[in-house]
Amino acid sequence: MGIAEYASHDGLGLAGLVAKGEVTATELVDEAISRIEKFNPALNAIVYKAYDEARAASKGPLPNGPFKGVPFLIKDLGSEVAGWPRTSGSRFVADTVDHTDSELVRRFRASGVVLVGKTNTPEYGITGTTESALLGPCRSPWNTNHIAGGSSGGAASAVAAGIVPLAHASDGLGSIRIPAACCGLVGLKVTRDRNPNGPGDFDRAIGFSVDHVVSRTVRDSAAMLDATGYPEPASPYAPPPKARPYMDEIARSPGRLRIAWSSETPSGRAIDPEVQAALERTVELLKGLGHELVPRGLGIDYRTLYRAQGCVSAANFAAAMGRRIAEKGREPEPHELEPLTWAALKSGRKLTGDQVMWGWQTLRLLNREILSTFEEFDIYLSPVMGTPPPEIGYVDPVNLEPKEVNRRQGIVFPFTPPFNFTGQPSMSLPLWQSAGGLPIGMMFTGRYADEATLFRLAAQLEKECPWKDRRPALWA
Repeated sequence: MGIAEYASHDGLGLAGLVAKGEVTATELVDEAISRIEKFNPALNAIVYKAYDEARAASKGPLPNGPFKGVPFLIKDLGSEVAGWPRTSGSRFVADTVDHTDSELVRRFRASGVVLVGKTNTPEYGITGTTESALLGPCRSPWNTNHIAGGSSGGAASAVAAGIVPLAHASDGLGSIRIPAACCGLVGLKVTRDRNPNGPGDFDRAIGFSVDHVVSRTVRDSAAMLDATGYPEPASPYAPPPKARPYMDEIARSPGRLRIAWSSETPSGRAIDPEVQAALERTVELLKGLGHELVPRGLGIDYRTLYRAQGCVSAANFAAAMGRRIAEKGREPEPHELEPLTWAALKSGRKLTGDQVMWGWQTLRLLNREILSTFEEFDIYLSPVMGTPPPEIGYVDPVNLEPKEVNRRQGIVFPFTPPFNFTGQPSMSLPLWQSAGGLPIGMMFTGRYADEATLFRLAAQLEKECPWKDRRPALWA
């Protein structure tokens, strides 16, 4: 099988070839490995290679899941793979080796995928760009001078370059949707706890972070969520069940949806004109498909929202670091954490209990305000980002002062976090490109637990505004 033929298929397409005997899982793994070796020196997307293990696993027997034989990558943050290192992008815990698979990894394996390696992530997934002192910057295959997004930048870069058709990703404040937007992919942040966290999920205590995949097609995202997103025993916040498989949903019409749309930013600052124009083109496209579009922002007190979230997130991070410190038996040395990470840790340690609970109470009240929008509308539309993907180094957590990093993040990534707070499903779709040839993603957010409507609309847009044949500079 040639490289071009391999890359022309999505995950379900490759699995179909395996099922028909036209190619073996081992041949697919070898093809993925050859692409890693060819493109990773320029991208720095894959940070751990498990070639021997992948080749051995590909010889079977493999589970008879929807992605049987398809090469797959795990993000180097959060999810454990037995015998593999897990650095979380941090020098402080870079020597961690996991002894068992996490529940999500077990479900990935049951879908039939073959794990080939791990992907790049920033330190503890904190930033919207994948640039760390330990792992180095991850680059976009569309233009290697530009970011791949974060914190699932390695996953998105690898999928966009055709190394694998889909890859594990996670999202705590936009970390699936931002890389998908930067790299021209489908990126769904699922409903809170739709995918399993496992019994040791202390780091997910505040409920902002979820796991899923980035993919080149809507159907791969739907099929993988069907394979992994079923109830987890003893989950304290189990989401409402789906009505039918998501693969069935993508074959159904979305009907006439009522869609609110806005480029409202927390700062009130206007977004980049190219992104604004792309949003307005999306509105016209949706009107042409028969949907009702109403200009309306969330209209919330963003300053209070982010002050409250800052208290909660900082306290959660400090508590999580406390567990890591207890496991290590020592505090981190000055060089073992980046400046932004040190700032988050110190901030969390200074907070009092009543400050953190004020944050929780305020988030609850403001989440109600956000969710009230969805009493009137089916979907909320905005851009994913406020600018096209910036160059490497513009949002640099290693060399910039923390306040400057956060100021720049506010300009580039103003839209995604509120829906982590509410727990709603939210999807990035690669509808447009900038004049410079960089992807511009649009974000569609649904009612709580309503991935179904998002999948139906995404499938409609994939047909009407296809992105399948767009190819980055690093491809084949």
